[in-house]
This record gives sequence, structure tokens and C-alpha cells, in this order.
Amino acid sequence: MSSPRPGTALLAMAAALALVGCSNKDSSAPAPGSSTGSGERTVLIGHAAPLTGPQSHLGKDNEYGAKLAIEELNAQNLTIGGQKVHFELQSEDDQADPKQGTIVAQKFVDAKVNGVIGHLNSGTTMPASKIYADAGIPEISGSSTTPAYTKQGFKTAFRVMANDEQQGRALGTYATHQLGAKKIAIVDDATAYGRGQADEFEKGAKAGGATIVTREYTNDKATDFKAILTKIKSTQPDLIFFGGMDAQGGPMAKQLKELGLTAKFLTGDGGCTPEFIKLGGAATEGQYCSLPGVPLDKMPGGPAFRAKYEAKFKSQIQLYGPYVYDAVMVLVDAMKRANSVEPAKYLPEIGKTDYPGVSARIQFDAKGDLKDGAISFYQARAGKWVFQETLGTTSAQP
Repeated sequence: MSSPRPGTALLAMAAALALVGCSNKDSSAPAPGSSTGSGERTVLIGHAAPLTGPQSHLGKDNEYGAKLAIEELNAQNLTIGGQKVHFELQSEDDQADPKQGTIVAQKFVDAKVNGVIGHLNSGTTMPASKIYADAGIPEISGSSTTPAYTKQGFKTAFRVMANDEQQGRALGTYATHQLGAKKIAIVDDATAYGRGQADEFEKGAKAGGATIVTREYTNDKATDFKAILTKIKSTQPDLIFFGGMDAQGGPMAKQLKELGLTAKFLTGDGGCTPEFIKLGGAATEGQYCSLPGVPLDKMPGGPAFRAKYEAKFKSQIQLYGPYVYDAVMVLVDAMKRANSVEPAKYLPEIGKTDYPGVSARIQFDAKGDLKDGAISFYQARAGKWVFQETLGTTSAQP
């Protein structure tokens, strides 16, 4: 095959680069902050999550929750600050990578977004949050649980689910009291999320009287855990806790059974998904997970949300979709109360939120954490996560 002419090659390269630079955003829509011919003002909401790679099913779940909220808000034909508004979602792929997370954050700042929903992972949320704070752009995460996120003191940082201090204590209590664990092995994926959750679980487990027989580490790209599990097997634990996501948790549970370990397996919200059961297969039967909040069917708007979500996207809710939906609604609720879409004007209203969300009654403490976060526990039975009980309290309605 002959080489293309230089001019043709340059044109092709330019076209390819233009395509790479595009985000998941309607290019025909007006610029943020501008008015359409009908007098509408475009309000741009940024959303960040891994949309490619092993966590893309979770990222799309988050994106779907945000899209559903945006669609419903636009159907309300809202007027804010005396002008009709049209909400637009700019969704970006941060690849669950901290460096890419900061690139996405700067992209949102340059686009002059009116607010940000995300990021999904604690490891991307943390570095990105500094960029939003410096720009004065409110950020509400529906899934980042590391306590460090809100402990930075940024006035722009909020989350609508319990953090890992709350979840870790509950996990430790559940492991030692409800499951009766005395000898516990801990594995984490060395991310801000996995390590942080494992740290809090260890505190809770020790407080419950358990002995930590070993603590091991992997990473969020690994799929072979047999060396770690073989080492763990020699310590004869009665429970193994994994801090990490379902892409590692599912295969780990499967390999645990292959090596003949009889220890119970417990993981946090990152593994509390249908994908965990799909990846782990029959080995997940009888294993346990936790999820901040109450089960979807017990959420004040849960059943209705499930019906709308599944009808629109023809897929099953993975994990954080309801929380991200609530995050968008809380952001816009603050805009309505401030009668402004300008970040500096509506930001003070976010901290005063008292919103009856799908997931819970949403109120924030002084740091931006959800007040009174409950933690629910599930057991895998016949290929599904089955609710066991809820620890902590959460108010459904005002």
C-alpha cells in the first residue's frame, strides 16, 4: 500500500485529534452562561467518572443517574434569577486515574461549568477537589467516601452518602458481632478509597475484639490474587475483608474458594454490585458486602427511581446511580433557593440543604458530609445481593 500524500495525512491527523478532544456533550448546544434564541440560559453541569476501563460499568451508572436528573429538571421549565434555564450535562472520563482527574477538573474550570457532580473514586476526587476549590466551583460527590475529602476544609466539597469512617465502624461491628469473626485478614487495593476503608474497618474490628492476623496489599488493576490468598490461608482467618472495587473483589472471592479457604468474605460498597457476583460466580454465594444508605426498595423514592432508570436505560442499577441523581437535584435545589446559577451566589445555600432525596433526607454537617449516614449489609444468595440489616440511622423525609 502506498503512503498518503503529506497534505492528506495532516488533514486526517487533525480530524482525529479533533475527535479525541471531544467530550460527551452536545456540540450544538449554546455556550455555558449564554442565552438561546428563546431567551433560555444554559447551565452547564460537569460530571466526572471512569467511563472506560474495568470500572466503566460504575461510571456509566453514575452518568445515567445524572442524565436522568438533568432530563427531569429540564422538563420542569425552571426559571432562576428571572430567566428560564436549560441544564446541560458535560460528562468526562477520568479513567479512575488521579492525573486524568486533574485534567478533567481543569477542563471543567476552563469550560466555566456552574457546578460539578463527582468524581466517582476517592483517588480522583481528592486532587480534583483542590482545583474546584481554587475556582470556587461547588462539587457534590455521590460516591467518594474517603474522610479526607471533606477534611481538607474546602467550602466547595460535599457528598451525599456516608463516608468511610461511618462505614468502616459499621463494617467492623458487623464482622465481629453479626458474623462472629475473631481472626481477620485484610486486603486493600492501595487506592485512597480501598486503603482508607480498610484502615477504618481495622479500627472497628479491633474495637470489636478481633485480631488482625495479616494485612496484605494489591492494586486496582490486578486480577490474580493467589499468592496473597495462599499467604492468608496459612494464618487461618475466619473472615477476609477486602477494601476495593468489584473488578478485583469478584475474582478474589472466586480464587479464595479455588484455594480451599473457608473464611467468610466481606467487602464494602465498591464490591456491593451485580458485577461482583458476575465476576465471582458461584464462589460469591454466602459472601457479604455493605452499602451506605438503605436498600433501594426502602429508599423514599427508590422503587419509582428504579422503574424510571430501567425504562430509560434498559439496564440494571449498578451502585451509585440514585446518589448521583440526588447530587444533581441538591445542586439545583441550592440554585433555586439562591435564585442564581452563579457558583459564588448559590454555594452558601448548599450547606443549608434539607432535601427529601431518593436515597435519604439530605442534610450536611459543617464539613460537607451527609448527616446521620446509615450503612446496610447484604449477603449474596442465588446470584443476588439480599438485604440483611441496616446499622445507623437515616431520615427519609423532613
